[in-house]
Amino acid sequence: MPHVAGVKRQRINAYNVLILCFVGFGSMTYGYTASIIGTTLGQPSFISYFALDTRKNGTDLIATTNGLFQTGGVIGTLMLPWVSDKYGRKWGIAVSAILAIISGAVLAGSTNIAEFIVFRLIAGASAFMSLAAVPIWMNEVVPVDMRGGLVDIHAVFLILGYTVQGWVGFGFYFWKTGGSNTWRPPLAIQCAWPLFLLMGLPWLPESPRWLVMQDRIDEANKILFKLHSDPSDPDNTFARAEFYQIQKQIAIDRELPSSWYHMFKKPSYRKRALYAMGTTFFIQCSGVLVINNYGPTLYKNLGFSPVKQLLYPAGWLTLTLGINIMAMLIVDRFPRNKYIATGILGCMVTLIIEAALVANFGTSNNQAALQAAVAMFYIFQIPYGFCLDGTQFSYLGELFPTHLRAKGLSLGVAMISLTNIVWLQAAPTAFVTIGWKFYLVFIIPGTIGGLIVWFFFPDTKGLPLEEIAAIFGDEDEIAVYQREIDVKSGQIIDHHAEKKGGMATEIEDIGESRVSAERV
Repeated sequence: MPHVAGVKRQRINAYNVLILCFVGFGSMTYGYTASIIGTTLGQPSFISYFALDTRKNGTDLIATTNGLFQTGGVIGTLMLPWVSDKYGRKWGIAVSAILAIISGAVLAGSTNIAEFIVFRLIAGASAFMSLAAVPIWMNEVVPVDMRGGLVDIHAVFLILGYTVQGWVGFGFYFWKTGGSNTWRPPLAIQCAWPLFLLMGLPWLPESPRWLVMQDRIDEANKILFKLHSDPSDPDNTFARAEFYQIQKQIAIDRELPSSWYHMFKKPSYRKRALYAMGTTFFIQCSGVLVINNYGPTLYKNLGFSPVKQLLYPAGWLTLTLGINIMAMLIVDRFPRNKYIATGILGCMVTLIIEAALVANFGTSNNQAALQAAVAMFYIFQIPYGFCLDGTQFSYLGELFPTHLRAKGLSLGVAMISLTNIVWLQAAPTAFVTIGWKFYLVFIIPGTIGGLIVWFFFPDTKGLPLEEIAAIFGDEDEIAVYQREIDVKSGQIIDHHAEKKGGMATEIEDIGESRVSAERV
Protein backbone atom coordinates (compact mmCIF):
# COMPACT_ATOMS: atom_id res chain seq x y z
CA MET A 1 0.00 0.00 0.00
CA PRO A 2 1.13 3.62 -0.41
CA HIS A 3 2.82 5.04 2.67
CA VAL A 4 3.87 8.49 3.75
CA ALA A 5 7.44 9.03 2.60
CA GLY A 6 9.85 7.61 5.15
CA VAL A 7 7.14 6.26 7.47
CA LYS A 8 7.24 2.64 8.58
CA ARG A 9 4.19 0.50 9.24
CA GLN A 10 2.39 1.60 12.39
CA ARG A 11 2.61 -0.49 15.50
CA ILE A 12 -0.43 -1.47 17.53
CA ASN A 13 -1.49 1.27 19.93
CA ALA A 14 -2.57 -0.31 23.24
CA TYR A 15 -5.11 2.42 23.96
CA ASN A 16 -6.73 1.94 20.56
CA VAL A 17 -7.03 -1.82 21.09
CA LEU A 18 -8.39 -1.32 24.63
CA ILE A 19 -11.27 0.90 23.54
CA LEU A 20 -12.03 -1.40 20.60
CA CYS A 21 -12.37 -4.27 23.07
CA PHE A 22 -14.61 -2.17 25.30
CA VAL A 23 -16.93 -1.35 22.41
CA GLY A 24 -16.99 -5.11 21.94
CA PHE A 25 -19.78 -5.08 24.55
CA GLY A 26 -21.90 -3.67 21.73
CA SER A 27 -20.81 -6.53 19.48
CA MET A 28 -21.66 -9.01 22.26
CA THR A 29 -25.08 -7.41 22.49
CA TYR A 30 -25.79 -8.37 18.90
CA GLY A 31 -24.26 -11.85 19.21
CA TYR A 32 -26.16 -12.76 22.37
CA THR A 33 -29.45 -11.14 21.34
CA ALA A 34 -29.46 -12.64 17.84
CA SER A 35 -28.64 -16.17 18.95
CA ILE A 36 -30.45 -16.58 22.28
CA ILE A 37 -33.61 -17.58 20.44
CA GLY A 38 -31.89 -20.78 19.32
CA THR A 39 -31.29 -21.75 22.94
CA THR A 40 -34.77 -20.58 23.96
CA LEU A 41 -36.45 -22.70 21.30
CA GLY A 42 -34.41 -25.65 22.55
CA GLN A 43 -35.76 -25.27 26.09
CA PRO A 44 -38.74 -27.59 26.73
CA SER A 45 -40.00 -25.14 29.37
CA PHE A 46 -40.40 -22.38 26.75
CA ILE A 47 -42.22 -24.64 24.32
CA SER A 48 -44.61 -25.87 27.01
CA TYR A 49 -45.13 -22.45 28.64
CA PHE A 50 -46.52 -21.00 25.39
CA ALA A 51 -48.03 -24.34 24.30
CA LEU A 52 -46.11 -24.24 21.04
CA ASP A 53 -46.12 -28.03 20.90
CA THR A 54 -49.92 -28.25 21.01
CA ARG A 55 -51.06 -25.17 19.06
CA LYS A 56 -52.03 -25.75 15.46
CA ASN A 57 -49.96 -22.72 14.49
CA GLY A 58 -47.05 -23.54 16.79
CA THR A 59 -44.55 -23.94 13.94
CA ASP A 60 -45.69 -20.66 12.39
CA LEU A 61 -45.28 -18.83 15.72
CA ILE A 62 -41.73 -20.17 16.09
CA ALA A 63 -40.91 -18.93 12.60
CA THR A 64 -42.47 -15.54 13.43
CA THR A 65 -40.21 -15.05 16.44
CA ASN A 66 -37.28 -15.15 14.04
CA GLY A 67 -38.96 -13.39 11.13
CA LEU A 68 -40.01 -10.34 13.17
CA PHE A 69 -36.56 -10.13 14.76
CA GLN A 70 -35.08 -9.75 11.29
CA THR A 71 -37.82 -7.28 10.29
CA GLY A 72 -36.89 -5.17 13.28
CA GLY A 73 -33.31 -5.42 12.09
CA VAL A 74 -34.17 -3.87 8.73
CA ILE A 75 -36.14 -1.03 10.33
CA GLY A 76 -33.62 -0.28 13.07
CA THR A 77 -30.58 -0.42 10.82
CA LEU A 78 -32.02 1.95 8.23
CA MET A 79 -32.85 4.42 11.04
CA LEU A 80 -29.30 4.30 12.40
CA PRO A 81 -27.66 6.74 9.90
CA TRP A 82 -29.97 9.53 11.05
CA VAL A 83 -28.61 9.13 14.59
CA SER A 84 -24.98 8.43 13.71
CA ASP A 85 -24.65 11.26 11.18
CA LYS A 86 -26.53 13.91 13.18
CA TYR A 87 -25.57 13.15 16.77
CA GLY A 88 -22.38 11.13 16.46
CA ARG A 89 -21.10 7.60 16.07
CA LYS A 90 -21.22 7.14 19.86
CA TRP A 91 -24.91 8.00 19.98
CA GLY A 92 -25.63 5.36 17.37
CA ILE A 93 -24.06 2.81 19.71
CA ALA A 94 -25.90 4.24 22.73
CA VAL A 95 -29.38 4.10 21.17
CA SER A 96 -28.90 0.46 20.17
CA ALA A 97 -27.80 -0.38 23.73
CA ILE A 98 -30.83 1.31 25.30
CA LEU A 99 -33.24 -0.58 23.05
CA ALA A 100 -31.43 -3.85 23.84
CA ILE A 101 -31.91 -3.35 27.58
CA ILE A 102 -35.62 -2.56 27.22
CA SER A 103 -36.35 -5.46 24.88
CA GLY A 104 -34.33 -7.95 26.93
CA ALA A 105 -36.19 -7.07 30.12
CA VAL A 106 -39.63 -7.41 28.52
CA LEU A 107 -38.77 -10.64 26.70
CA ALA A 108 -37.60 -12.23 29.94
CA GLY A 109 -40.82 -11.19 31.65
CA SER A 110 -43.24 -12.07 28.85
CA THR A 111 -46.47 -13.79 29.88
CA ASN A 112 -48.05 -14.35 26.46
CA ILE A 113 -46.69 -15.18 23.05
CA ALA A 114 -47.97 -11.96 21.42
CA GLU A 115 -45.97 -9.84 23.87
CA PHE A 116 -42.90 -11.97 23.25
CA ILE A 117 -43.19 -11.65 19.48
CA VAL A 118 -43.66 -7.84 19.55
CA PHE A 119 -40.54 -7.31 21.63
CA ARG A 120 -38.58 -9.66 19.42
CA LEU A 121 -39.15 -6.94 16.82
CA ILE A 122 -37.61 -4.34 19.18
CA ALA A 123 -34.78 -6.71 20.03
CA GLY A 124 -34.06 -7.13 16.33
CA ALA A 125 -33.90 -3.36 15.83
CA SER A 126 -31.47 -2.98 18.75
CA ALA A 127 -29.28 -5.91 17.73
CA PHE A 128 -28.81 -4.92 14.12
CA MET A 129 -28.35 -1.25 14.98
CA SER A 130 -25.49 -2.41 17.20
CA LEU A 131 -24.18 -4.70 14.45
CA ALA A 132 -23.84 -1.65 12.17
CA ALA A 133 -23.05 1.12 14.70
CA VAL A 134 -19.98 -0.58 16.18
CA PRO A 135 -18.06 -1.15 12.90
CA ILE A 136 -18.98 2.35 11.66
CA TRP A 137 -17.11 3.72 14.68
CA MET A 138 -14.33 1.11 14.51
CA ASN A 139 -13.53 1.72 10.84
CA GLU A 140 -13.06 5.41 11.58
CA VAL A 141 -10.69 5.06 14.55
CA VAL A 142 -8.30 2.26 13.49
CA PRO A 143 -5.05 2.80 11.52
CA VAL A 144 -5.05 1.81 7.88
CA ASP A 145 -2.34 -0.88 8.04
CA MET A 146 -4.29 -2.94 10.59
CA ARG A 147 -7.86 -2.00 9.74
CA GLY A 148 -9.07 -5.48 8.79
CA GLY A 149 -7.52 -7.19 11.80
CA LEU A 150 -8.65 -4.57 14.33
CA VAL A 151 -12.20 -4.34 12.98
CA ASP A 152 -12.22 -8.13 13.36
CA ILE A 153 -12.45 -7.42 17.09
CA HIS A 154 -16.10 -6.71 16.31
CA ALA A 155 -16.52 -10.28 15.06
CA VAL A 156 -14.55 -11.77 17.97
CA PHE A 157 -16.82 -10.15 20.56
CA LEU A 158 -19.87 -10.83 18.44
CA ILE A 159 -19.00 -14.52 18.51
CA LEU A 160 -18.19 -14.25 22.23
CA GLY A 161 -21.81 -13.15 22.67
CA TYR A 162 -22.95 -16.17 20.65
CA THR A 163 -20.68 -18.47 22.67
CA VAL A 164 -21.81 -17.17 26.05
CA GLN A 165 -25.47 -17.68 25.16
CA GLY A 166 -24.69 -21.18 23.91
CA TRP A 167 -23.21 -22.28 27.23
CA VAL A 168 -25.77 -20.32 29.27
CA GLY A 169 -28.56 -22.10 27.42
CA PHE A 170 -26.87 -25.45 27.87
CA GLY A 171 -26.40 -24.85 31.61
CA PHE A 172 -29.96 -23.71 32.23
CA TYR A 173 -31.28 -26.81 30.53
CA PHE A 174 -30.23 -28.72 33.66
CA TRP A 175 -31.97 -26.30 36.05
CA LYS A 176 -34.82 -28.54 37.13
CA THR A 177 -36.18 -26.49 40.04
CA GLY A 178 -37.24 -23.49 37.97
CA GLY A 179 -40.35 -25.17 36.66
CA SER A 180 -41.87 -23.39 33.71
CA ASN A 181 -39.53 -20.38 34.04
CA THR A 182 -36.15 -21.88 33.24
CA TRP A 183 -36.17 -20.13 29.86
CA ARG A 184 -36.37 -16.61 31.40
CA PRO A 185 -32.90 -16.02 32.96
CA PRO A 186 -30.96 -16.59 29.70
CA LEU A 187 -33.11 -13.91 28.04
CA ALA A 188 -32.60 -11.51 30.96
CA ILE A 189 -28.81 -11.83 30.67
CA GLN A 190 -29.20 -10.05 27.30
CA CYS A 191 -29.42 -6.80 29.30
CA ALA A 192 -25.95 -7.15 30.85
CA TRP A 193 -23.74 -6.37 27.84
CA PRO A 194 -25.48 -3.14 26.71
CA LEU A 195 -25.65 -2.01 30.34
CA PHE A 196 -21.87 -2.39 30.72
CA LEU A 197 -21.45 -0.51 27.43
CA LEU A 198 -23.64 2.42 28.49
CA MET A 199 -21.78 2.76 31.79
CA GLY A 200 -18.46 3.33 30.02
CA LEU A 201 -19.67 5.12 26.91
CA PRO A 202 -19.12 8.67 28.27
CA TRP A 203 -15.36 7.98 28.37
CA LEU A 204 -15.23 6.56 24.84
CA PRO A 205 -13.68 8.93 22.27
CA GLU A 206 -15.85 10.06 19.38
CA SER A 207 -14.81 9.27 15.81
CA PRO A 208 -12.22 11.88 14.71
CA ARG A 209 -13.69 11.86 11.21
CA TRP A 210 -17.17 12.68 12.49
CA LEU A 211 -15.73 15.46 14.68
CA VAL A 212 -14.00 17.00 11.68
CA MET A 213 -17.32 16.90 9.82
CA GLN A 214 -18.75 18.97 12.69
CA ASP A 215 -15.80 21.44 12.58
CA ARG A 216 -14.57 20.27 15.99
CA ILE A 217 -11.03 20.23 14.66
CA ASP A 218 -8.95 20.54 17.83
CA GLU A 219 -10.92 17.81 19.58
CA ALA A 220 -10.56 15.51 16.57
CA ASN A 221 -6.83 16.25 16.39
CA LYS A 222 -6.21 15.29 20.03
CA ILE A 223 -8.24 12.09 19.75
CA LEU A 224 -6.56 10.92 16.55
CA PHE A 225 -3.08 11.53 17.93
CA LYS A 226 -3.96 9.58 21.07
CA LEU A 227 -5.43 6.72 19.03
CA HIS A 228 -2.59 6.46 16.51
CA SER A 229 0.46 7.55 18.45
CA ASP A 230 3.39 5.21 17.85
CA PRO A 231 6.32 4.85 20.32
CA SER A 232 8.63 4.13 17.38
CA ASP A 233 7.58 7.41 15.77
CA PRO A 234 7.96 10.12 18.48
CA ASP A 235 7.14 12.87 15.98
CA ASN A 236 3.80 11.20 15.14
CA THR A 237 4.65 11.54 11.46
CA PHE A 238 1.95 9.16 10.26
CA ALA A 239 -0.76 10.58 12.52
CA ARG A 240 0.03 14.12 11.35
CA ALA A 241 -0.20 13.13 7.70
CA GLU A 242 -3.34 11.12 8.35
CA PHE A 243 -5.09 13.99 10.12
CA TYR A 244 -4.14 16.40 7.36
CA GLN A 245 -5.60 14.02 4.76
CA ILE A 246 -8.83 13.64 6.78
CA GLN A 247 -9.28 17.41 7.07
CA LYS A 248 -8.68 18.00 3.39
CA GLN A 249 -10.96 15.16 2.34
CA ILE A 250 -13.90 16.07 4.55
CA ALA A 251 -13.74 19.63 3.24
CA ILE A 252 -14.58 18.11 -0.16
CA ASP A 253 -17.05 15.54 1.18
CA ARG A 254 -19.17 18.27 2.79
CA GLU A 255 -19.92 19.65 -0.65
CA LEU A 256 -20.99 16.27 -2.05
CA PRO A 257 -24.57 14.92 -1.98
CA SER A 258 -25.30 12.56 0.90
CA SER A 259 -29.01 11.67 0.75
CA TRP A 260 -30.43 8.19 0.25
CA TYR A 261 -31.67 9.41 -3.12
CA HIS A 262 -28.20 10.36 -4.30
CA MET A 263 -26.76 7.05 -3.07
CA PHE A 264 -28.65 5.38 -5.90
CA LYS A 265 -28.72 8.26 -8.38
CA LYS A 266 -24.97 8.85 -8.69
CA PRO A 267 -23.38 5.92 -10.59
CA SER A 268 -20.26 5.60 -8.40
CA TYR A 269 -22.33 5.73 -5.20
CA ARG A 270 -24.84 3.27 -6.63
CA LYS A 271 -22.02 0.88 -7.47
CA ARG A 272 -20.76 1.05 -3.88
CA ALA A 273 -24.27 0.42 -2.55
CA LEU A 274 -24.69 -2.62 -4.79
CA TYR A 275 -21.31 -4.00 -3.70
CA ALA A 276 -22.31 -3.57 -0.06
CA MET A 277 -25.67 -5.29 -0.46
CA GLY A 278 -24.15 -7.99 -2.66
CA THR A 279 -21.42 -8.73 -0.12
CA THR A 280 -23.77 -9.35 2.78
CA PHE A 281 -26.37 -11.15 0.65
CA PHE A 282 -23.85 -13.63 -0.71
CA ILE A 283 -22.37 -14.18 2.74
CA GLN A 284 -25.83 -14.87 4.19
CA CYS A 285 -26.31 -17.43 1.43
CA SER A 286 -23.85 -19.50 3.46
CA GLY A 287 -26.82 -20.27 5.73
CA VAL A 288 -24.85 -19.39 8.86
CA LEU A 289 -27.75 -17.87 10.78
CA VAL A 290 -30.05 -20.77 9.96
CA ILE A 291 -27.41 -23.18 11.30
CA ASN A 292 -27.04 -21.08 14.46
CA ASN A 293 -30.67 -20.21 15.20
CA TYR A 294 -32.04 -23.62 14.34
CA GLY A 295 -29.02 -25.55 15.61
CA PRO A 296 -31.03 -27.60 18.13
CA THR A 297 -33.63 -28.34 15.44
CA LEU A 298 -30.96 -29.48 12.97
CA TYR A 299 -29.39 -31.80 15.52
CA LYS A 300 -32.85 -33.06 16.51
CA ASN A 301 -33.51 -33.92 12.87
CA LEU A 302 -30.26 -35.92 12.91
CA GLY A 303 -31.64 -37.95 15.84
CA PHE A 304 -29.56 -36.57 18.72
CA SER A 305 -30.82 -36.28 22.31
CA PRO A 306 -32.04 -32.94 23.79
CA VAL A 307 -28.78 -32.57 25.72
CA LYS A 308 -26.68 -32.96 22.59
CA GLN A 309 -29.04 -30.64 20.72
CA LEU A 310 -27.79 -27.87 23.04
CA LEU A 311 -24.26 -29.14 23.60
CA TYR A 312 -23.22 -29.34 19.95
CA PRO A 313 -24.20 -25.72 19.11
CA ALA A 314 -22.32 -24.48 22.20
CA GLY A 315 -19.20 -26.35 21.13
CA TRP A 316 -19.67 -25.08 17.57
CA LEU A 317 -19.67 -21.49 18.82
CA THR A 318 -16.62 -22.04 21.02
CA LEU A 319 -14.68 -23.28 17.99
CA THR A 320 -15.90 -20.24 16.06
CA LEU A 321 -14.54 -17.89 18.71
CA GLY A 322 -11.06 -19.38 18.43
CA ILE A 323 -11.13 -19.21 14.63
CA ASN A 324 -12.14 -15.53 14.69
CA ILE A 325 -9.28 -14.66 17.02
CA MET A 326 -6.80 -16.36 14.68
CA ALA A 327 -8.37 -14.58 11.69
CA MET A 328 -7.27 -11.21 13.09
CA LEU A 329 -3.65 -12.14 12.30
CA ILE A 330 -4.12 -12.93 8.61
CA VAL A 331 -7.04 -10.88 7.27
CA ASP A 332 -4.83 -7.97 6.17
CA ARG A 333 -2.52 -10.24 4.16
CA PHE A 334 -4.92 -11.00 1.30
CA PRO A 335 -7.02 -9.02 -1.21
CA ARG A 336 -10.41 -8.36 0.38
CA ASN A 337 -12.54 -9.58 -2.52
CA LYS A 338 -10.67 -12.85 -3.04
CA TYR A 339 -10.50 -13.49 0.70
CA ILE A 340 -14.28 -13.08 1.01
CA ALA A 341 -14.93 -15.17 -2.11
CA THR A 342 -12.74 -17.98 -0.73
CA GLY A 343 -14.81 -17.99 2.45
CA ILE A 344 -18.13 -18.14 0.60
CA LEU A 345 -17.01 -20.96 -1.70
CA GLY A 346 -15.50 -22.86 1.22
CA CYS A 347 -18.84 -22.70 3.04
CA MET A 348 -20.56 -24.01 -0.07
CA VAL A 349 -18.32 -27.08 -0.13
CA THR A 350 -19.28 -27.98 3.45
CA LEU A 351 -22.99 -27.41 2.75
CA ILE A 352 -22.85 -29.67 -0.31
CA ILE A 353 -21.34 -32.47 1.79
CA GLU A 354 -23.86 -31.79 4.59
CA ALA A 355 -26.77 -32.00 2.16
CA ALA A 356 -25.48 -35.29 0.78
CA LEU A 357 -25.08 -36.78 4.26
CA VAL A 358 -28.55 -35.69 5.39
CA ALA A 359 -30.13 -36.91 2.14
CA ASN A 360 -28.62 -40.36 2.44
CA PHE A 361 -28.37 -40.95 6.20
CA GLY A 362 -30.64 -38.39 7.88
CA THR A 363 -33.25 -40.96 8.89
CA SER A 364 -30.88 -43.87 9.45
CA ASN A 365 -29.09 -45.10 12.55
CA ASN A 366 -25.69 -44.92 10.88
CA GLN A 367 -23.77 -43.22 13.70
CA ALA A 368 -20.66 -42.63 11.63
CA ALA A 369 -22.68 -40.73 9.01
CA LEU A 370 -24.50 -38.71 11.68
CA GLN A 371 -21.21 -37.75 13.34
CA ALA A 372 -19.88 -36.74 9.92
CA ALA A 373 -22.92 -34.48 9.49
CA VAL A 374 -22.09 -32.82 12.81
CA ALA A 375 -18.46 -32.49 11.75
CA MET A 376 -19.51 -30.65 8.58
CA PHE A 377 -21.23 -27.98 10.67
CA TYR A 378 -17.98 -27.56 12.59
CA ILE A 379 -15.79 -27.52 9.47
CA PHE A 380 -18.18 -24.93 8.01
CA GLN A 381 -16.84 -22.44 10.57
CA ILE A 382 -13.27 -22.62 9.23
CA PRO A 383 -13.95 -20.70 5.99
CA TYR A 384 -16.71 -18.64 7.58
CA GLY A 385 -14.78 -17.60 10.68
CA PHE A 386 -11.49 -16.94 8.92
CA CYS A 387 -12.78 -15.17 5.81
CA LEU A 388 -16.27 -13.80 6.36
CA ASP A 389 -17.36 -13.10 9.91
CA GLY A 390 -15.25 -10.01 10.55
CA THR A 391 -13.97 -9.18 7.07
CA GLN A 392 -17.42 -8.17 5.83
CA PHE A 393 -17.57 -5.29 8.33
CA SER A 394 -14.20 -3.79 7.47
CA TYR A 395 -15.05 -4.19 3.78
CA LEU A 396 -18.41 -2.44 4.16
CA GLY A 397 -16.79 0.44 6.01
CA GLU A 398 -14.07 0.76 3.38
CA LEU A 399 -16.46 1.02 0.45
CA PHE A 400 -17.93 4.39 1.44
CA PRO A 401 -16.63 7.93 2.10
CA THR A 402 -17.15 9.49 5.53
CA HIS A 403 -20.30 11.41 4.61
CA LEU A 404 -21.95 8.19 3.36
CA ARG A 405 -20.33 5.59 5.60
CA ALA A 406 -23.20 5.31 8.10
CA LYS A 407 -25.76 4.93 5.33
CA GLY A 408 -23.65 2.53 3.29
CA LEU A 409 -22.66 0.23 6.12
CA SER A 410 -26.23 0.26 7.47
CA LEU A 411 -27.51 -0.64 4.02
CA GLY A 412 -25.25 -3.68 3.94
CA VAL A 413 -26.30 -4.77 7.43
CA ALA A 414 -29.99 -4.21 6.57
CA MET A 415 -29.48 -6.66 3.70
CA ILE A 416 -28.40 -9.25 6.28
CA SER A 417 -31.74 -8.79 8.05
CA LEU A 418 -33.74 -8.71 4.83
CA THR A 419 -32.14 -11.91 3.53
CA ASN A 420 -32.64 -13.72 6.80
CA ILE A 421 -36.32 -12.78 6.95
CA VAL A 422 -36.72 -15.18 4.04
CA TRP A 423 -34.29 -17.83 5.28
CA LEU A 424 -35.43 -17.96 8.92
CA GLN A 425 -39.14 -17.63 8.22
CA ALA A 426 -38.98 -20.49 5.75
CA ALA A 427 -36.59 -22.75 7.67
CA PRO A 428 -38.94 -24.53 10.13
CA THR A 429 -41.43 -25.44 7.42
CA ALA A 430 -38.73 -26.22 4.86
CA PHE A 431 -36.87 -28.65 7.12
CA VAL A 432 -40.15 -30.50 7.74
CA THR A 433 -41.41 -30.56 4.15
CA ILE A 434 -38.37 -30.71 1.84
CA GLY A 435 -35.62 -31.69 4.28
CA TRP A 436 -32.12 -31.75 2.81
CA LYS A 437 -33.26 -29.97 -0.38
CA PHE A 438 -33.48 -26.74 1.63
CA TYR A 439 -29.67 -26.63 1.58
CA LEU A 440 -29.85 -26.08 -2.19
CA VAL A 441 -31.45 -22.70 -1.51
CA PHE A 442 -28.07 -21.64 -0.09
CA ILE A 443 -25.73 -23.69 -2.24
CA ILE A 444 -26.87 -22.41 -5.66
CA PRO A 445 -26.87 -18.61 -5.08
CA GLY A 446 -23.90 -18.88 -2.70
CA THR A 447 -21.70 -20.56 -5.31
CA ILE A 448 -22.68 -18.04 -7.98
CA GLY A 449 -22.10 -15.19 -5.52
CA GLY A 450 -18.67 -16.42 -4.52
CA LEU A 451 -17.54 -16.38 -8.14
CA ILE A 452 -18.98 -12.90 -8.69
CA VAL A 453 -17.14 -11.54 -5.65
CA TRP A 454 -13.85 -13.12 -6.80
CA PHE A 455 -13.93 -11.72 -10.33
CA PHE A 456 -15.90 -8.47 -10.12
CA PHE A 457 -15.69 -6.95 -6.63
CA PRO A 458 -12.92 -4.42 -5.84
CA ASP A 459 -10.04 -4.94 -3.41
CA THR A 460 -9.86 -2.21 -0.73
CA LYS A 461 -7.12 -3.67 1.48
CA GLY A 462 -4.49 -1.24 2.72
CA LEU A 463 -6.02 1.91 1.24
CA PRO A 464 -6.77 4.93 3.43
CA LEU A 465 -10.51 5.50 3.66
CA GLU A 466 -9.97 8.87 2.00
CA GLU A 467 -8.52 7.24 -1.14
CA ILE A 468 -11.13 4.55 -1.84
CA ALA A 469 -13.01 6.89 -4.22
CA ALA A 470 -10.35 6.30 -6.89
CA ILE A 471 -11.49 2.67 -7.25
CA PHE A 472 -14.91 3.91 -8.32
CA GLY A 473 -13.69 6.53 -10.78
CA ASP A 474 -14.03 9.53 -8.45
CA GLU A 475 -10.38 10.63 -8.56
CA ASP A 476 -11.47 14.28 -8.70
CA GLU A 477 -13.08 13.87 -5.27
CA ILE A 478 -9.82 12.84 -3.59
CA ALA A 479 -8.17 15.75 -1.80
CA VAL A 480 -4.69 14.25 -1.41
CA TYR A 481 -2.96 10.85 -1.44
CA GLN A 482 -0.78 9.79 1.50
CA ARG A 483 2.12 9.06 -0.82
CA GLU A 484 2.04 12.74 -1.83
CA ILE A 485 2.32 14.03 1.74
CA ASP A 486 5.68 14.75 3.40
CA VAL A 487 6.11 15.56 7.08
CA LYS A 488 9.20 17.63 7.86
CA SER A 489 9.88 19.20 11.25
CA GLY A 490 6.22 19.00 12.18
CA GLN A 491 5.14 20.64 8.94
CA ILE A 492 2.93 19.08 6.25
CA ILE A 493 4.08 19.46 2.65
CA ASP A 494 1.31 18.63 0.17
CA HIS A 495 2.63 17.65 -3.27
CA HIS A 496 -0.87 16.90 -4.54
CA ALA A 497 -1.71 20.59 -4.49
CA GLU A 498 0.96 21.24 -7.09
CA LYS A 499 -0.42 18.60 -9.43
CA LYS A 500 -3.93 20.05 -9.24
CA GLY A 501 -2.55 23.24 -10.77
CA GLY A 502 -2.01 26.78 -9.62
CA MET A 503 -0.90 26.01 -6.08
CA ALA A 504 2.61 25.60 -4.83
CA THR A 505 3.41 23.38 -1.87
CA GLU A 506 0.73 23.61 0.81
CA ILE A 507 2.09 23.79 4.32
CA GLU A 508 0.11 23.19 7.49
CA ASP A 509 1.10 23.55 11.12
CA ILE A 510 -0.79 20.58 12.53
CA GLY A 511 -0.42 21.70 16.12
CA GLU A 512 -2.33 24.91 15.48
CA SER A 513 -4.56 23.51 12.71
CA ARG A 514 -3.62 26.29 10.27
CA VAL A 515 -3.27 25.95 6.51
CA SER A 516 -1.45 28.39 4.27
CA ALA A 517 -0.83 28.32 0.53
CA GLU A 518 1.08 30.35 -1.99
CA ARG A 519 0.08 31.01 -5.60
CA VAL A 520 2.56 29.95 -8.22
